[in-house]
Amino acid sequence: MAGPHSQRGQVLVLGMLLAAVLGLAWLRYFATGQVVAAKARMTHGLDAAAYSGALVQARTLNFLSYLNRAQLAHQLAMAHLLTMGGWAHYGGMQARRLTQGNPPAYLIGMLFGAEHGRAYLAAAGAAGLAVQAQPGGSLAQAFAAHESFVHDYAQDLSQALARGLPQARLDAIRAVLTAHYPDQPPQSVQPRVSDDAWPMLLRAHAPDAALFQLVRGIAGLYAFLGPRNATAQNAWSVDPRCPGLRHELRRRGGTELDASGRWQSGDTQSFHAVRSNRWVGCYYREYAMGWAWMPAQPGQAISADHAEDAPADFSAQDFWRWVRASTSWDLLGRQANPLADSYAMQQRRQWPSRGLAGYLDVAPETGFQAVAGFVVHLTLPDGAGAPVHARSAAETLFSRPGPRADGRAEAANLFHPYWQARLARPLLPLAGD
Repeated sequence: MAGPHSQRGQVLVLGMLLAAVLGLAWLRYFATGQVVAAKARMTHGLDAAAYSGALVQARTLNFLSYLNRAQLAHQLAMAHLLTMGGWAHYGGMQARRLTQGNPPAYLIGMLFGAEHGRAYLAAAGAAGLAVQAQPGGSLAQAFAAHESFVHDYAQDLSQALARGLPQARLDAIRAVLTAHYPDQPPQSVQPRVSDDAWPMLLRAHAPDAALFQLVRGIAGLYAFLGPRNATAQNAWSVDPRCPGLRHELRRRGGTELDASGRWQSGDTQSFHAVRSNRWVGCYYREYAMGWAWMPAQPGQAISADHAEDAPADFSAQDFWRWVRASTSWDLLGRQANPLADSYAMQQRRQWPSRGLAGYLDVAPETGFQAVAGFVVHLTLPDGAGAPVHARSAAETLFSRPGPRADGRAEAANLFHPYWQARLARPLLPLAGD
């Protein structure tokens, strides 16, 4: 019969078995912990990398917005320069008329007041300014520089930025992950981008109705580019056969964007003297005092009535006879300066321009609130050499910092730099995650 000492050591066997089970569990727990830690580390790094990629997109879109706005600014600068060139030419022509006394300054002052007389006399200071309107003048050179920026630099730069964005975004993502994993060889950190909405976010637009409307709307904010029209009348009756007519001093001008997307600027001033005779009755005899027309392409048509072959003076022919024989002008018309416009057409100064340039904007089919999202994937080994997969999604969206003053919603666009970045949730689980 076994004694009490024969049972010794049996608990030790059970203890050893339990210790082995606990050891296996601990090893399993430790391995799982390593995987979880590797996964967490990868997720945090990938989130930072994806957000950095979305920031690159946002900055690129905002830069493209500023570039579009810069193109608009250069177009407005070209309009101002063309207007200044026209004024220089106009002042030079008026100085010439003042010197010729056709009409004399004292007559203008007597009929329309001292202020108009002084203004006409001040044209003497513009003598020689017409050279500034020549194609090689300083104003024309500045105009050409703005033209070159719009067509030769800004357009190419915007296209290059849009094409280069995927690689720039990937470089930013890789740089963040490489810094996050200093213990890994850089060549082993190879993130992959999928579900990329960037290729369909933007569209290249030729100059279209929307751009024309925008440029004209902005130009309307500048009085310098607006209509320059004024009419002064003398106070007394001139001819008993024309009791309702008065001598008039008409200033006409303006700067506009034509249908081809090119600016043109014109300025005229004429003294319209009341005359009458037994052949035509009452009429206005126009004395052109100053003129200029600045087109920006060959064949650009002046919108005002004019004649191609208007004589430089009417010493050999009566004004009214020439109008009757060579034009369809209304001798009693009270709106325009057709003779001055004719001289402006004959002596036009053309500064070449290619008109409005194409631009990048958000593609309409992307929807009212366009979003440029993407998913970043990464696979790296854990401490035991097993592959660990992770992914993160981010997106760039158009978001105004505050509501519009008119209360209307604003569609995503590339004229306002309101693009921001944020992390997003991947839409569907992917194999290997």
